Amino acid sequence: MILAALAGCTVVAPKTRLMVDDARPTSELIRITPRDRAGNVPAAGRFEVRSPEGTLERVTVAEFQDGARRTVPGRISGDGHSWRPAPGGLGLAARYTVDVVARDASGHRAVRHSMFTTYVPEHRFLGYFTPEPYTTVGTGMIVSFAFSRPITDRAAVERAIRVTSRPPVEIAAHWFGSSRLDFRPRAYWKPGTEVTLDLRLRDVRGAQGVYGSQWKTVGFRVGRSQVSTVDAAAHTMTVVRDGRPPETVPVTAGGPGSDTYNGRMVITEKSPVTRMNGETVGFGGEYDISDVPHAMRLTASGTFLHGNYWADPSVFGTQNVSHGCIGLPDAQGGDPSSPAGRFYDTSLIGDVVEVVRSPERVVAPDNGLGGWNMSWDQWRAGSALG
Repeated sequence: MILAALAGCTVVAPKTRLMVDDARPTSELIRITPRDRAGNVPAAGRFEVRSPEGTLERVTVAEFQDGARRTVPGRISGDGHSWRPAPGGLGLAARYTVDVVARDASGHRAVRHSMFTTYVPEHRFLGYFTPEPYTTVGTGMIVSFAFSRPITDRAAVERAIRVTSRPPVEIAAHWFGSSRLDFRPRAYWKPGTEVTLDLRLRDVRGAQGVYGSQWKTVGFRVGRSQVSTVDAAAHTMTVVRDGRPPETVPVTAGGPGSDTYNGRMVITEKSPVTRMNGETVGFGGEYDISDVPHAMRLTASGTFLHGNYWADPSVFGTQNVSHGCIGLPDAQGGDPSSPAGRFYDTSLIGDVVEVVRSPERVVAPDNGLGGWNMSWDQWRAGSALG
């Protein structure tokens, strides 16, 4: 840890050999705040170099944090009596070295080396975000952050995350509780859009004694458009891809008492094969299928669109018999030429699947990436920045 390393540090004078004015101690000519070897300095604390009775000629400040070194920018005042850093403040859990050269009224030069460390927070928070960096996603992708600790200073955290796009569109944030923050545009992204996430969370206060640690820029690309509409009453799914003629395939949705949610959902995971066990979603031992093919998650609560090989083929297009998922015809082991296989191969994380005419309520906006079920005004009202 940084503080432990300080015990072995050696103070090294600057390479330039400069004479110190014997008549005026260096500590009087050059004054540095915080004091030499100060510890637990607040990041927002006062930091300056002064020479009230002399002139500052050079001030060099270095920051050592997370194994990296950077030069701290700043400027000497017009009268040469003070130096202050550029806006931005100090970093947490960092070590700083300050090297100063000043000249008194008689022309004698003095040098001073100082060092201090800033406060090391006991707790840090991270933001785990969707989608994966540098991937290609569907036009319905919502940027979602799940924080490792509850956030009470929501405005500060929201302000430290910037989501932009090329071409530019209006993008707004919405908080779901204290640990989740989502970003989306007013309408679906246009194909080909490049989206950039700037995370400036390092040293941002998320809650009492809890500070961020991330400082990075990542991005993703929006691919072609695909929106699929499941008509639960007609037992069909109509797929519209990049304006091509619609393709309609037969499906089976949730049966009575286990009806599929209405509303717009987004594909958040794709698995060639997965296990589905009723005990994990409140259906007891009603089913346990170890090899469900071509599975695509739509909600966090367990709604999937997947291949179905165990149901009688006659139910597709005629009946709803599932426990809430949307099933497409498939074969055991997964047939890439089946309706489920073809849809799986042409789908992206971020594609929209909308269910209509189901007896069930509309999916909650925080159940998966369901934020498209909110109006733009409702969405913007969830921002901590007003």
